[in-house]
Amino acid sequence: MSKLIIEGGTPLHGSVKVSGNKNAALPMIAACLLTDKAVTLHNLPNILDVTHMLEALQSLGVSIERHSDSVTIHAKDLKKSSLDRETCAKIRTSILLVAPSLYRTGKVELHPPGGDVIGRRRLDTHFYGLEKLGAKLKESFPAFIFEAKTGFSGADLFFDQASVTATEHILMAAVVAKGKTWIRNAASEPHVQNLAEMLIQMGARIKGLGSNCLEIDGVSSLEGGDIHIGGDYIEAASFLALGAATGGEITVTGTHKSDFWMARRVFERLGILLNMEHSQISIDPNSPRKIQADFGGAIPVIDDGPWPQFPSDMMSCMIILASQVEGTVLFFEKMFESRLYFVDRLISMGANAIVCDPHRVVISGPANLRANTLSSPDIRAGMALLGAALCATGTSTVKNIQMIDRGYANIESRLLQLGARVKRVD
Repeated sequence: MSKLIIEGGTPLHGSVKVSGNKNAALPMIAACLLTDKAVTLHNLPNILDVTHMLEALQSLGVSIERHSDSVTIHAKDLKKSSLDRETCAKIRTSILLVAPSLYRTGKVELHPPGGDVIGRRRLDTHFYGLEKLGAKLKESFPAFIFEAKTGFSGADLFFDQASVTATEHILMAAVVAKGKTWIRNAASEPHVQNLAEMLIQMGARIKGLGSNCLEIDGVSSLEGGDIHIGGDYIEAASFLALGAATGGEITVTGTHKSDFWMARRVFERLGILLNMEHSQISIDPNSPRKIQADFGGAIPVIDDGPWPQFPSDMMSCMIILASQVEGTVLFFEKMFESRLYFVDRLISMGANAIVCDPHRVVISGPANLRANTLSSPDIRAGMALLGAALCATGTSTVKNIQMIDRGYANIESRLLQLGARVKRVD
C-alpha cells in the first residue's frame, strides 16, 4: 500500500488545473456501450476509478484505446454480458453497465458493486427504473441476473430519492427505449447534465436538462462521437478548501462558474472569499477567515442535499477548513451515515470537534493540529485527512493513499506544484 509523507505547516500557493469530472467520466464510459460506433472521451481524469471502469469494459470484449487525456471506446463486439465479483467490487459504478449491456445483449449478470463505505447506498431506485422500463430482475445470491429480451419500453417514473447514479442509469435505458419516458424527481447535478449532453450528441432526444423532470423520446440506435468531459467541481472545491485551510492563496483553472454558486456561499460562511471568473476561481487574500454567524449570533449550519444544494462530496474538506478559521459551525451530513467517521482521526490530531451523532459534528477553530499517522477511509475523507496533515505541525503519514488516487489525479505532483512538502512511498 502506498503512503504519503507530509511535512505540514506550509501554505499552498500557485495554480492548479482541475481534472475531468470523475462523476461524469464513469457514467459516460458506461454509455459508450449503447452504440456499436466508436466514441472518444476527452479530458479524461487519470484516476484509479476510471482505470477500473475501463478494465470492466475490456472484460466484456470492448476495444479500448487510451491516450494521455482521452480514450476511444469501441463496443462493436460485446463478447460477454457478465462481470465477475472481483471486477464489480472495485468500483460502485459497475452497476451502470447493466442498462447498456441489457440493451445490447438482452441479459446481464452482475455482482454487488463496491465503492466507498460511507453508509448505506441503495440500489432500489436502479431496480425500480429498470423494471418499469421492462427489464426483469432475478436475485440469485451472490449475483443479480437481469433480462430484457425484447428491449426497453418507455414509462412514467417517479424516483423516491433524487439519486445521481440511478438517474444516469435509467436515462441510459430510456434513450433507447420504445416510446416516451419521464423521469420525475431526477438528479440534476452538472455530471448528470454532462452525460445527457453526451447522449444528445450521440442522437438521443432529451428535454429538461438541469431540472428534476426529464422527458425522453426513445430512439432505435445511437451514433458515436467526440465528447468532452467537464471539469471536476468537487476536486476544484477540495483544492480551494485545502489552500484556504493552510493559509495559502491558490487559483484553480478549468472550472465552470455556474457549478459553484452554492459552494461559494459555504466558503463565504467559513470566512473565505472566492474570486470567480468564467473558467477559474481564486482565493481572495483579504478573506476574513472568520465563520459568519447566523442572524442574532446563532451558530451557522452547513448541510448537504441534492443539487443545487451543497454537495455531500464537498463536506469532508470543508470540515478541515472550518477547523482552521475562527468561530464555531455545525456540519449536518444528511445523506450518508458514515461520511463523518473520519472526524475521530481529526480529533486525535487536536481538532476542536464534537461528534453529536453519525450525521452531525460541531467544529470550533482555529485549532493547532498535531502530526499523526492516518489512513484514508474513503476518497473524500482521505483528501480531507491529507489536508489536515498539510495544516499540522510536524511530519504526518497518510496511508492507503490508493483510496485518494481513486478520485484525485496525480495528487502528489499537484501538491508539490502548490508548494506542499510531500513524498510518496510505495
